[in-house]
Amino acid sequence: MSVAHAGAAVVPETADGGPATRMLLVPRRRRRTSSARRRMRLAGLLFAAPGLLLYGLVVLWPMVQSVQYSFYKWNGVTEAVWVGFDNYVNFFTDPVLRSTLGNVLVLIVFFALLPITLGLISAALVTTSKRPGMGVYRWIFFLPQVLTSVVIALVFKRMYAPEGPINEALRAVGLGALAQNWLGDFTWALPAIGLIGTWGAFGFCMVLFIAGASSIAPELYEAARMDGAGPVREFFAVTLPGLRGQLAIALTLTITGALRAFDLIWITTRGGPGTSTLTPAVALYKAAFVNPDVGQAAAIGVVMAVLCMIIAVVITRVSEKE
Repeated sequence: MSVAHAGAAVVPETADGGPATRMLLVPRRRRRTSSARRRMRLAGLLFAAPGLLLYGLVVLWPMVQSVQYSFYKWNGVTEAVWVGFDNYVNFFTDPVLRSTLGNVLVLIVFFALLPITLGLISAALVTTSKRPGMGVYRWIFFLPQVLTSVVIALVFKRMYAPEGPINEALRAVGLGALAQNWLGDFTWALPAIGLIGTWGAFGFCMVLFIAGASSIAPELYEAARMDGAGPVREFFAVTLPGLRGQLAIALTLTITGALRAFDLIWITTRGGPGTSTLTPAVALYKAAFVNPDVGQAAAIGVVMAVLCMIIAVVITRVSEKE
Protein backbone atom coordinates (compact mmCIF):
# COMPACT_ATOMS: atom_id res chain seq x y z
CA MET A 1 0.00 0.00 0.00
CA SER A 2 1.30 3.43 -0.84
CA VAL A 3 1.21 6.15 1.72
CA ALA A 4 -1.67 8.62 1.23
CA HIS A 5 -0.50 12.16 0.72
CA ALA A 6 -2.11 14.91 2.71
CA GLY A 7 -5.29 16.09 1.01
CA ALA A 8 -5.25 13.23 -1.56
CA ALA A 9 -7.20 10.01 -1.97
CA VAL A 10 -5.10 6.99 -3.14
CA VAL A 11 -6.38 3.60 -4.43
CA PRO A 12 -4.27 0.39 -3.73
CA GLU A 13 -1.59 -0.69 -6.26
CA THR A 14 -1.88 -3.72 -8.61
CA ALA A 15 -0.34 -7.12 -7.87
CA ASP A 16 2.81 -6.44 -9.91
CA GLY A 17 3.58 -3.42 -7.80
CA GLY A 18 2.99 -0.85 -10.52
CA PRO A 19 0.72 2.17 -10.01
CA ALA A 20 -2.84 0.86 -10.30
CA THR A 21 -4.89 4.06 -10.25
CA ARG A 22 -4.70 7.74 -10.74
CA MET A 23 -4.48 9.92 -7.67
CA LEU A 24 -7.64 12.00 -7.18
CA LEU A 25 -6.69 15.20 -5.49
CA VAL A 26 -9.37 16.61 -3.17
CA PRO A 27 -8.31 20.25 -3.64
CA ARG A 28 -8.77 19.93 -7.40
CA ARG A 29 -12.23 18.42 -6.93
CA ARG A 30 -13.12 21.21 -4.51
CA ARG A 31 -11.97 23.81 -7.02
CA ARG A 32 -14.19 22.25 -9.67
CA THR A 33 -17.17 22.20 -7.28
CA SER A 34 -16.71 25.83 -6.21
CA SER A 35 -16.32 26.88 -9.84
CA ALA A 36 -19.59 25.14 -10.74
CA ARG A 37 -21.34 26.85 -7.84
CA ARG A 38 -20.06 30.24 -8.95
CA ARG A 39 -21.36 29.59 -12.45
CA MET A 40 -24.76 28.61 -11.02
CA ARG A 41 -24.90 31.77 -8.90
CA LEU A 42 -23.96 33.88 -11.90
CA ALA A 43 -26.65 32.21 -14.00
CA GLY A 44 -29.21 32.82 -11.23
CA LEU A 45 -28.24 36.49 -11.02
CA LEU A 46 -28.54 36.86 -14.78
CA PHE A 47 -32.05 35.40 -14.70
CA ALA A 48 -33.02 37.66 -11.77
CA ALA A 49 -31.36 40.78 -13.22
CA PRO A 50 -34.40 42.05 -15.20
CA GLY A 51 -36.68 41.77 -12.18
CA LEU A 52 -34.10 43.33 -9.85
CA LEU A 53 -33.55 46.17 -12.31
CA LEU A 54 -37.28 46.83 -12.58
CA TYR A 55 -37.63 46.69 -8.77
CA GLY A 56 -34.78 49.14 -8.39
CA LEU A 57 -36.29 51.58 -10.89
CA VAL A 58 -39.86 51.37 -9.59
CA VAL A 59 -39.28 50.99 -5.82
CA LEU A 60 -35.73 51.67 -4.64
CA TRP A 61 -34.95 54.73 -6.74
CA PRO A 62 -38.20 56.56 -5.84
CA MET A 63 -37.48 55.78 -2.18
CA VAL A 64 -34.04 57.36 -2.47
CA GLN A 65 -35.54 60.38 -4.21
CA SER A 66 -38.20 60.74 -1.51
CA VAL A 67 -35.55 60.81 1.19
CA GLN A 68 -33.63 63.39 -0.84
CA TYR A 69 -36.70 65.62 -1.39
CA SER A 70 -37.56 65.50 2.31
CA PHE A 71 -34.55 67.73 3.06
CA TYR A 72 -35.73 70.49 0.72
CA LYS A 73 -38.42 73.16 0.59
CA TRP A 74 -39.87 72.73 -2.88
CA ASN A 75 -43.23 73.30 -4.53
CA GLY A 76 -42.42 71.08 -7.50
CA VAL A 77 -41.84 73.98 -9.91
CA THR A 78 -39.39 76.56 -8.60
CA GLU A 79 -35.87 75.90 -7.39
CA ALA A 80 -35.62 73.69 -4.31
CA VAL A 81 -34.14 75.17 -1.12
CA TRP A 82 -32.19 73.07 1.36
CA VAL A 83 -33.85 73.09 4.81
CA GLY A 84 -32.24 70.05 6.43
CA PHE A 85 -34.46 68.32 8.99
CA ASP A 86 -37.00 71.16 9.16
CA ASN A 87 -39.68 69.14 7.39
CA TYR A 88 -39.35 66.32 9.90
CA VAL A 89 -39.37 68.71 12.86
CA ASN A 90 -42.42 70.43 11.40
CA PHE A 91 -44.28 67.11 11.16
CA PHE A 92 -43.91 66.51 14.91
CA THR A 93 -44.38 70.14 16.03
CA ASP A 94 -47.09 71.50 13.73
CA PRO A 95 -50.44 71.10 15.55
CA VAL A 96 -52.31 70.03 12.42
CA LEU A 97 -49.76 67.43 11.32
CA ARG A 98 -49.22 66.21 14.87
CA SER A 99 -52.96 65.64 15.25
CA THR A 100 -52.78 63.05 12.48
CA LEU A 101 -50.83 60.74 14.80
CA GLY A 102 -53.56 61.00 17.44
CA ASN A 103 -56.20 60.20 14.81
CA VAL A 104 -54.18 57.16 13.73
CA LEU A 105 -54.12 55.86 17.31
CA VAL A 106 -57.93 56.00 17.36
CA LEU A 107 -58.10 54.25 13.98
CA ILE A 108 -55.80 51.49 15.23
CA VAL A 109 -58.43 50.65 17.85
CA PHE A 110 -61.09 50.31 15.14
CA PHE A 111 -58.92 48.93 12.32
CA ALA A 112 -56.85 46.47 14.38
CA LEU A 113 -57.90 45.77 17.97
CA LEU A 114 -61.66 45.45 17.44
CA PRO A 115 -61.47 43.30 14.27
CA ILE A 116 -58.89 40.98 15.85
CA THR A 117 -60.92 40.61 19.05
CA LEU A 118 -64.14 39.95 17.15
CA GLY A 119 -62.28 37.65 14.77
CA LEU A 120 -60.91 35.56 17.63
CA ILE A 121 -64.32 35.25 19.26
CA SER A 122 -65.99 34.32 15.97
CA ALA A 123 -63.27 31.82 15.09
CA ALA A 124 -63.61 30.17 18.49
CA LEU A 125 -67.39 29.91 18.10
CA VAL A 126 -67.23 28.64 14.51
CA THR A 127 -64.56 26.01 15.16
CA THR A 128 -66.30 24.64 18.27
CA SER A 129 -69.78 24.68 16.73
CA LYS A 130 -70.55 22.39 13.79
CA ARG A 131 -74.00 23.75 13.06
CA PRO A 132 -75.17 23.97 9.43
CA GLY A 133 -74.80 27.30 7.65
CA MET A 134 -71.37 28.18 9.07
CA GLY A 135 -69.93 28.36 5.54
CA VAL A 136 -72.47 31.03 4.61
CA TYR A 137 -71.64 32.88 7.83
CA ARG A 138 -67.96 32.98 6.89
CA TRP A 139 -68.75 34.10 3.35
CA ILE A 140 -70.94 36.99 4.52
CA PHE A 141 -68.29 38.40 6.82
CA PHE A 142 -65.48 37.84 4.31
CA LEU A 143 -67.42 39.76 1.64
CA PRO A 144 -65.74 43.16 2.41
CA GLN A 145 -62.42 41.66 1.29
CA VAL A 146 -63.91 41.09 -2.16
CA LEU A 147 -65.22 44.66 -2.49
CA THR A 148 -62.87 47.54 -3.22
CA SER A 149 -62.36 50.20 -0.58
CA VAL A 150 -63.85 52.83 -2.93
CA VAL A 151 -67.12 50.90 -3.18
CA ILE A 152 -67.22 50.41 0.60
CA ALA A 153 -66.59 54.12 1.18
CA LEU A 154 -69.36 55.18 -1.22
CA VAL A 155 -71.87 52.75 0.34
CA PHE A 156 -71.18 53.89 3.90
CA LYS A 157 -71.13 57.54 2.88
CA ARG A 158 -74.71 57.08 1.71
CA MET A 159 -75.63 55.17 4.87
CA TYR A 160 -74.19 57.88 7.15
CA ALA A 161 -75.94 60.71 5.28
CA PRO A 162 -78.47 62.87 7.22
CA GLU A 163 -81.32 61.18 5.35
CA GLY A 164 -79.54 57.85 5.05
CA PRO A 165 -80.65 54.40 6.26
CA ILE A 166 -78.99 54.72 9.67
CA ASN A 167 -80.82 57.90 10.63
CA GLU A 168 -84.05 56.63 9.11
CA ALA A 169 -83.78 53.47 11.23
CA LEU A 170 -83.22 55.57 14.38
CA ARG A 171 -86.30 57.67 13.60
CA ALA A 172 -88.34 54.54 12.91
CA VAL A 173 -87.69 53.16 16.41
CA GLY A 174 -88.29 56.49 18.16
CA LEU A 175 -84.64 57.49 18.54
CA GLY A 176 -84.74 60.39 16.11
CA ALA A 177 -82.96 62.62 18.63
CA LEU A 178 -79.80 60.57 17.99
CA ALA A 179 -79.93 61.08 14.23
CA GLN A 180 -77.27 63.41 12.88
CA ASN A 181 -74.80 63.99 10.08
CA TRP A 182 -72.33 61.36 11.25
CA LEU A 183 -69.50 62.21 8.86
CA GLY A 184 -69.96 65.95 9.40
CA ASP A 185 -69.76 65.91 13.18
CA PHE A 186 -66.44 66.74 14.85
CA THR A 187 -67.01 64.14 17.56
CA TRP A 188 -68.49 61.25 15.60
CA ALA A 189 -66.76 61.50 12.20
CA LEU A 190 -63.63 59.57 13.18
CA PRO A 191 -65.43 56.77 15.08
CA ALA A 192 -67.89 56.48 12.17
CA ILE A 193 -65.00 55.92 9.76
CA GLY A 194 -63.38 53.59 12.27
CA LEU A 195 -66.47 51.37 12.29
CA ILE A 196 -66.19 51.07 8.51
CA GLY A 197 -62.65 49.80 9.00
CA THR A 198 -63.85 47.37 11.67
CA TRP A 199 -66.47 45.96 9.30
CA GLY A 200 -63.92 45.68 6.52
CA ALA A 201 -61.18 43.94 8.53
CA PHE A 202 -63.32 41.71 10.74
CA GLY A 203 -64.01 39.08 8.07
CA PHE A 204 -60.35 38.84 7.09
CA CYS A 205 -59.26 38.30 10.70
CA MET A 206 -62.00 35.74 11.30
CA VAL A 207 -61.13 33.62 8.24
CA LEU A 208 -57.41 33.89 9.05
CA PHE A 209 -57.97 32.65 12.61
CA ILE A 210 -60.32 29.88 11.50
CA ALA A 211 -57.64 28.62 9.11
CA GLY A 212 -55.06 28.73 11.89
CA ALA A 213 -57.32 27.01 14.42
CA SER A 214 -57.98 24.15 12.00
CA SER A 215 -54.26 23.32 12.03
CA ILE A 216 -54.07 22.94 15.83
CA ALA A 217 -53.74 19.30 16.85
CA PRO A 218 -57.01 17.91 18.31
CA GLU A 219 -54.95 16.07 20.93
CA LEU A 220 -54.17 19.39 22.60
CA TYR A 221 -57.85 20.10 23.09
CA GLU A 222 -58.43 16.58 24.40
CA ALA A 223 -55.59 16.98 26.89
CA ALA A 224 -57.01 20.32 28.06
CA ARG A 225 -60.46 18.77 28.57
CA MET A 226 -58.93 15.89 30.54
CA ASP A 227 -57.34 18.49 32.82
CA GLY A 228 -60.79 19.95 33.43
CA ALA A 229 -60.44 23.00 31.21
CA GLY A 230 -63.65 24.75 30.23
CA PRO A 231 -64.25 26.60 26.93
CA VAL A 232 -62.66 29.86 28.15
CA ARG A 233 -59.57 28.21 29.62
CA GLU A 234 -59.32 25.97 26.55
CA PHE A 235 -59.30 29.07 24.34
CA PHE A 236 -56.52 30.82 26.28
CA ALA A 237 -54.46 27.67 26.87
CA VAL A 238 -54.69 26.03 23.45
CA THR A 239 -56.32 28.14 20.75
CA LEU A 240 -54.68 31.49 21.42
CA PRO A 241 -51.08 30.15 21.64
CA GLY A 242 -51.71 28.12 18.49
CA LEU A 243 -52.69 31.29 16.61
CA ARG A 244 -49.48 33.19 17.35
CA GLY A 245 -48.42 33.33 13.70
CA GLN A 246 -51.87 34.37 12.49
CA LEU A 247 -52.06 37.04 15.18
CA ALA A 248 -48.74 38.48 14.04
CA ILE A 249 -49.97 38.65 10.44
CA ALA A 250 -53.29 40.22 11.44
CA LEU A 251 -51.65 42.81 13.71
CA THR A 252 -49.08 43.78 11.09
CA LEU A 253 -51.59 44.19 8.27
CA THR A 254 -54.28 45.97 10.28
CA ILE A 255 -52.00 48.40 12.14
CA THR A 256 -50.08 49.37 9.03
CA GLY A 257 -53.43 49.63 7.25
CA ALA A 258 -54.55 52.18 9.84
CA LEU A 259 -51.33 54.14 9.32
CA ARG A 260 -51.79 54.12 5.54
CA ALA A 261 -55.55 54.84 5.54
CA PHE A 262 -56.29 57.20 2.67
CA ASP A 263 -58.94 56.22 0.13
CA LEU A 264 -61.64 55.47 2.71
CA ILE A 265 -61.12 58.82 4.42
CA TRP A 266 -60.59 60.86 1.27
CA ILE A 267 -63.86 59.68 -0.29
CA THR A 268 -65.96 60.07 2.87
CA THR A 269 -64.63 63.21 4.61
CA ARG A 270 -61.42 64.40 2.87
CA GLY A 271 -59.93 64.75 6.35
CA GLY A 272 -62.76 66.89 7.73
CA PRO A 273 -64.64 68.31 9.39
CA GLY A 274 -61.68 70.50 10.19
CA THR A 275 -58.85 68.08 10.92
CA SER A 276 -60.91 65.58 12.94
CA THR A 277 -60.32 62.73 10.45
CA LEU A 278 -56.99 63.86 9.00
CA THR A 279 -54.43 61.04 8.74
CA PRO A 280 -50.77 61.12 7.65
CA ALA A 281 -51.67 59.71 4.24
CA VAL A 282 -54.31 62.40 3.63
CA ALA A 283 -51.91 65.08 4.90
CA LEU A 284 -49.26 63.72 2.52
CA TYR A 285 -51.67 63.94 -0.42
CA LYS A 286 -52.69 67.50 0.44
CA ALA A 287 -49.06 68.57 0.88
CA ALA A 288 -48.12 67.08 -2.48
CA PHE A 289 -51.07 68.12 -4.65
CA VAL A 290 -53.42 70.57 -2.92
CA ASN A 291 -50.97 73.06 -1.41
CA PRO A 292 -47.75 71.87 -3.09
CA ASP A 293 -44.96 71.29 -0.59
CA VAL A 294 -43.14 68.30 -2.00
CA GLY A 295 -40.49 68.32 0.71
CA GLN A 296 -43.05 68.11 3.51
CA ALA A 297 -44.97 65.39 1.67
CA ALA A 298 -41.78 63.39 1.22
CA ALA A 299 -40.93 63.76 4.93
CA ILE A 300 -44.39 62.48 5.91
CA GLY A 301 -43.95 59.52 3.55
CA VAL A 302 -40.55 58.66 5.01
CA VAL A 303 -41.88 58.82 8.58
CA MET A 304 -44.81 56.56 7.65
CA ALA A 305 -42.51 54.05 5.95
CA VAL A 306 -40.19 53.94 8.97
CA LEU A 307 -43.11 53.50 11.38
CA CYS A 308 -44.58 50.67 9.30
CA MET A 309 -41.19 48.94 9.15
CA ILE A 310 -40.65 49.28 12.92
CA ILE A 311 -44.12 47.91 13.65
CA ALA A 312 -43.61 44.94 11.33
CA VAL A 313 -40.18 44.12 12.80
CA VAL A 314 -41.33 44.43 16.42
CA ILE A 315 -44.43 42.26 15.89
CA THR A 316 -42.39 39.63 14.04
CA ARG A 317 -39.70 39.49 16.73
CA VAL A 318 -42.25 39.25 19.55
CA SER A 319 -44.23 36.51 17.78
CA GLU A 320 -41.08 34.44 17.18
CA LYS A 321 -40.16 34.36 20.88
CA GLU A 322 -41.10 31.16 22.70
